[in-house]
Amino acid sequence: MNTAPPRVLTVAGSDSGGGAGIQADLKTMLALGTHGMSVITAVTAQNSLGVQGAWELPVEAVRAQYRSVVDDIGVQAVKTGMLASAELVEAVAELIAATDAPSVVDPVGVSKHGDSLLAASALDSVRTKLLPVATVATPNLDEVAQLTGIHVESEDGMRRAAAALLAYGPRWALIKGGHLQGDAVDLLTDGSEELWLRAPRHDNRHTHGTGCTLASAVAANLAKGLPVPEAVTAAKEYVTGAIAAGFALGGGIGPVDHGWRFRGQ
Repeated sequence: MNTAPPRVLTVAGSDSGGGAGIQADLKTMLALGTHGMSVITAVTAQNSLGVQGAWELPVEAVRAQYRSVVDDIGVQAVKTGMLASAELVEAVAELIAATDAPSVVDPVGVSKHGDSLLAASALDSVRTKLLPVATVATPNLDEVAQLTGIHVESEDGMRRAAAALLAYGPRWALIKGGHLQGDAVDLLTDGSEELWLRAPRHDNRHTHGTGCTLASAVAANLAKGLPVPEAVTAAKEYVTGAIAAGFALGGGIGPVDHGWRFRGQ
């Protein structure tokens, strides 16, 4: 009788192009040796050029999917992505609060192409309901500006943004500095411990799905029992390789390569 690998649940939107969202999450979870499961919150019509349409699912459909998985199969970590509306944010925050597993909150605000994926009215729910139940919150610089009002232009700014984010209650903040110049620098902190993660910047525009992939990798590593700093360090290493191997797809921005480690063998 084979034993099941660690189980990770993603609560996010579907990306029909397969580069981000639920699809990126599940590929990442598989690549990192875990069993990925999904609660779909929204369906998007999306390709390499952008998001052509988005339809959110009713709260009861999201709640039913979550309960169905957690009550029967159980989870070792939960990751959230696109939650679209205040109602969905609040319902998911409630579900996570009642689940005994670490959670990674990727506060998705806009897509790589600049398409809004979160109603403005939902921002306050993210701050007051979702961030307080997060083990790790993983905003990029645009998202951290939306949530805290701090526009980061330097590493010192990342530190200030992290402090402002931690004030909302997540245990750890991972501020992703990918939009700054120079090396790709991220800051992980819980307010007392600080870990700066640096990687060379790859000259590759095919980076669709980077944020989803990083958050899912952190969740997969937490499900395997790694402490937060180690889980994030290993996730950064995986996503850096995936960015380096990103490939062209369609007429726009292609995805990172979730299977880069398999292809190198």
